[in-house]
Amino acid sequence: MSAKSPVDILKEAILLEKRGKAFYSTVARQSQSEAAKKIFTMMAEEEDEHIKFLSKQFKSYMENGKFVKPGEHTEAADEETAMQILTDKIKKEISAASFEASAISAAIDFEERAVKIYSDRAKEATDPEEKATYQMLADWESGHGKLLHQLNEDLKEQIWNDNSFWPF
Repeated sequence: MSAKSPVDILKEAILLEKRGKAFYSTVARQSQSEAAKKIFTMMAEEEDEHIKFLSKQFKSYMENGKFVKPGEHTEAADEETAMQILTDKIKKEISAASFEASAISAAIDFEERAVKIYSDRAKEATDPEEKATYQMLADWESGHGKLLHQLNEDLKEQIWNDNSFWPF
């Protein structure tokens, strides 16, 4: 089996991000929790940023056969703080067996898949700009995954405590 071309990977990445945006937007619209609505809206907006970034890379690659050097991505301090506040609020607003909790679990799978695709491509890429592009995206998605994973663990702990599942 031959390796995927940069164009194939970019197309796959853009499609993955569009699916993520659609998923997060749908969950935000359907959620009963205001905190969950905000978290999933922020996630959809982040996916939109990824789509724009990848589309810029796709255009550059198609026109010049080269990737654009990615800028340094850092989470805005106020966004990180907002996510932490919303995480505490969401734990109070939803149960571990709710629609929102199921969506968080599905989102973890989405983010893990993205991290794998981007990390694998970063390892395979020989072009330094392509390597930097995919490593930045892997790191970005990994941050989302860590937040969602911690939230999921907190919700599981909450349901264990609420239902006295502890064996001692």
